[in-house]
Amino acid sequence: MAKTKITYHCQSCGAVAPKWSGQCAECGEWNTLEESIAAASTGKAADRFQGYAGQSTITSIEDVDLAIEPRLCTGLSELDRALGGGIVTGSVTLIGGDPGIGKSTLLLQCMAALSTDHSTLYVTGEESLQQVTLRARRLGLPAKNLRLLTETCVESITEHARIDKPQIMVIDSIQTVYTQQLQSAPGSVAQVRESAAHLVRYAKQNNVAMFVVGHVTKEGALAGPRVLEHMVDTVLYFEGDSNSRFRVIRAIKNRFGAVNELGVFVMEETGLKGVKNPSGLFLSRHDEPVAGSVIMITREGSRPLLVEAQALVTASHSSYPRRVTVGLEQNRLNMLLAVLQRHAAIAMHDQDVFINIVGGVRISETAADLPVLLAAMSSYKDIALDNTLAVFGEVGLSGEVRPVSNGQERLQEAVKHGITKAIIPYANRPRGKIDGLEVIAAKRLTDALDQL
Repeated sequence: MAKTKITYHCQSCGAVAPKWSGQCAECGEWNTLEESIAAASTGKAADRFQGYAGQSTITSIEDVDLAIEPRLCTGLSELDRALGGGIVTGSVTLIGGDPGIGKSTLLLQCMAALSTDHSTLYVTGEESLQQVTLRARRLGLPAKNLRLLTETCVESITEHARIDKPQIMVIDSIQTVYTQQLQSAPGSVAQVRESAAHLVRYAKQNNVAMFVVGHVTKEGALAGPRVLEHMVDTVLYFEGDSNSRFRVIRAIKNRFGAVNELGVFVMEETGLKGVKNPSGLFLSRHDEPVAGSVIMITREGSRPLLVEAQALVTASHSSYPRRVTVGLEQNRLNMLLAVLQRHAAIAMHDQDVFINIVGGVRISETAADLPVLLAAMSSYKDIALDNTLAVFGEVGLSGEVRPVSNGQERLQEAVKHGITKAIIPYANRPRGKIDGLEVIAAKRLTDALDQL
């Protein structure tokens, strides 16, 4: 067998070097050379790339078969929602999250449910067969048809899979898998990239649905090369505190469905259970109105959610007042406070401002601007807002309240949860009257603040 040729690529400029060195000779960057396999132009080594994206023949667009790919239900409705309706055969899904968040538990439940009607294979490189079996029994899963494999060599994994021919596979995790073609340790950038490419190639060529578990760094990003997210079809992030019962799974990338879809779970003794009414988790439902609390109507993917935004504004005793946000981008809070000072003549330069989104959910859309400012003003003026009031809207730098998407659906969701009053952008006002709901349309930030 011919010896595999190893080269080193600079992650900064892309230059190729025959051996490793601390500094790239082309761009001068330090510690950017990563080990990789040299591409073979001819011979059998090139056969492993054949058919990676289908048959290499020219086809008219009118002759392309547009039959809908069948989806497999996982048995977990919230996971199906995040995936866009279920598992697509031949797709590769990458799931990342903090340690102990429940990635292995979720996939074990999914594979146990699918094993009753489909051929499944759970490949574990971090746990023994006994540990996986004990977890399945502790959760009370019907996993008698689920087959397990403890292996970390990617060539051996695909060889076993070709013999067993599973329809759905789980790789737990990609950081423990290595390829024999590289000499670096498992978990390195080169090993993760080559192992993932090998697994994705196998899944595409054999029409196997595959789940790949990925570790995350201390910053919360997926460990390994950025190209790992480009290789797969779907990227899911598991969010939430491991000490809390609530878990949120979010779709960051999905070639077969909408991105930013949200699935909400609660951790119980029998595993993760989907939450059909997530808005009930994120609302505190105070017995009496309290200052600094506002209900916002946000939207995650195709689902409108009612979430409580809490603010605490207190006098600062330092020359640099604190701006702390949990579940919201801190830079956006600084911008909103500047808009509040410029267009409403309310300065908080000597106040500490703390913002918290209840339930551990992260809000990324701009519809949270107006609720955050109203919550901060409610705490600053010590004015309690009504429990049945809901707010949404984007605030521009010139002080206008800008519209957001799907305003009608947000209002309908609010009515289902007993909301009787809503402050919304003027452009989102409903065309007809909504029974049981008083709508206040605001054009400017000062129009919304007058409601306090």
